[in-house]
Order: sequence, then C-alpha cells, then structure tokens
Amino acid sequence: MDFGNKLKELRTQNGLTQKQLADQLGVTKSVVSFYERQERTPSPDILRKLAAVFHVSSDFLLGIDTVKRLDISNLDDDDIQLVSLLVDRLRKKNSKK
Repeated sequence: MDFGNKLKELRTQNGLTQKQLADQLGVTKSVVSFYERQERTPSPDILRKLAAVFHVSSDFLLGIDTVKRLDISNLDDDDIQLVSLLVDRLRKKNSKK
C-alpha cells in the first residue's frame, strides 16, 4: 500500500477529517489532501508528527516496516501483562483457523 492510501486509511480509522488532522500537524487541509493523493511528500518533521498522531513508526507509514505495532506507553505493568495475555490468546485462536 502506498503512503497516501496508508495515511488516508489511518486517518479514517481514527475518525479524523482532513481538517482535524491538518490542525494537529500545523498544516492546511489541502496539504493533507496532497499527501493522500501523493502529490506532495511530507517533511521529516511532519512524518514524525504523523507517526505520533497515529501511534505508528515512520517506517510503517513509509511501507518499510509492514508490522503494525501496538503503543502501550502510559500503561502500568498490570495492564501490559493483561494486553500480552489477550494478544497471546488471539494469536492461538487465529492460528487454529
């Protein structure tokens, strides 16, 4: 998937309009539209901001890393253990299919 489509998918999955995302990035709505249509490439600073907004790596945004990672920052140790158990259970369930 190319950068523009990935950006649009992440934006819509997070319930953001182009304007809302633009406001978070400090750019105009048309700039976000240009990114989604691959008519412009974001600067390294904007790429870093996009990664922070969507809790993904810049490598994921650029298609270098295809693994979507889960951001567990701000969770305590008990919460992290619970998330890990849930992930393990889901992997086992899905491997039986």
